[in-house]
Amino acid sequence: MANSFKTLLPEDVATTRTLLHEAIPVTGTIVSGTYQDENIKYFSHGMFTSVFDYPFLSSSANHIFDITAGYLDGSSFQSTTNVQDSKKINIYNQMAQVLVGYDTTGEIQAFDIDGDHGSGAKMDSCFFINFARLLSKDEIKKESFRFQLYTSTADGSSVSGDRSGLKTIGDYRAQTEYLTNSPAGEYGLLYTASTTAEEDGSSVIGHIYYQAGIAVLTSSVFTAAMPTMTTASVMSAINTSSAEDLLVSGTIDECANAVRYAYFDLDYNNTTELNSTIYFCRANNTEFNYSSNPTYVSSSEIVVKGNNPLANPVSYITSVGLYSPDNELLAVAKLSEPLKKSPSNEITLRVRMDY
Repeated sequence: MANSFKTLLPEDVATTRTLLHEAIPVTGTIVSGTYQDENIKYFSHGMFTSVFDYPFLSSSANHIFDITAGYLDGSSFQSTTNVQDSKKINIYNQMAQVLVGYDTTGEIQAFDIDGDHGSGAKMDSCFFINFARLLSKDEIKKESFRFQLYTSTADGSSVSGDRSGLKTIGDYRAQTEYLTNSPAGEYGLLYTASTTAEEDGSSVIGHIYYQAGIAVLTSSVFTAAMPTMTTASVMSAINTSSAEDLLVSGTIDECANAVRYAYFDLDYNNTTELNSTIYFCRANNTEFNYSSNPTYVSSSEIVVKGNNPLANPVSYITSVGLYSPDNELLAVAKLSEPLKKSPSNEITLRVRMDY
C-alpha cells in the first residue's frame, strides 16, 4: 500500500455533540414477582438489594437497579436500638456526601426538600434507587422520569386491578427548572401528580440526579401499609407495616422489598452523549495523482496510462489514515470502493471519529 501525507489545517477539523435518547420501561411485574424473586440478589452485608431483569444466576440477566434506605444521624428515626442502625446512617451519609456535598464547616449536608440547602425542611429519612449505568447511560433525560407506586393498603389481587392507591411521581418542569448545586451534577425535584399528566406541585417528595442515575425518595411517601403480595412470604412484616415503619423495625433488605412490592411501573429516557470530530480530507486537483506503490510503474512507465504518454496520471484512493504529529498511525478509514483521482477532479473525504 502506498501512502501520501498532507497536514490537516484548523479549518479542516470540526467537532459536534449529539444527544441520543432511548426509552427505558421497567414494569412492576419484573421488579415485584414475575420470577418468584429469583431475579433479586441479596448480599451478606445487607446494605442494599439488587434487581435484575431475569434470574440473576442466568448469563442472560442484566442488572437494573439497586434499592437501599437510610436516615440522618440524630433524626427522629435514629436510635441505637434500631435494626441495622449504624448501617442506615452510613447509607444516608454516603449518599448525601456524593449527591449533596459538605457545608462550609466540613459537615455532610442533609438532603434538602427544595434543594436550596437553606434552613427549610430536610429529607432526613430516604429510600434510594440507584439505576444501572447499562440503562441510564450518560444521564437520565430531564422531565422524562415517571414512577408509579402504591402508597396505601391493597391486597394481592387489587395490585393488578384496583388502582385507587396508585400514585405517579415525576420530575415535572425539570427541563427548565433543574438544579445544579450538587457535586454529582444536575438534578430535578420529584412531585406527585394529581393526574397522569400534570403535577399538583403541592410538595416535593424526592430528587432525581440525572448524571448519577439515582432517585431519592423521602420516606414519608410510604406512610401507609404496603400492599400484601403473594411473593412477599419471606417478608411477612410488610403486610402490616409501612416502608417508613421498616426504617426503624426492619432491615435494609426489608425496606427495599417494601419498595419493590409497592412498585407498579417506572419509565424514563436515557441519554447517550455522542461526541464526534470530523476531518475534511481534501485532495485538490494537483494532489494524490501519483502513487509510490511499486506496481504503479513498469519499466519507468505509469501502468494505468495504458502506454499513452499523453494521458493524465491516475491513482485510486482506497483509505485515509490519521496520524499524530510524530507520524504515528492513530486511525484508519476505509472507503467502500476505490475512488479515481486525476488532475481533472478534486475529492473531499469526510472522516468522522465518534467517542
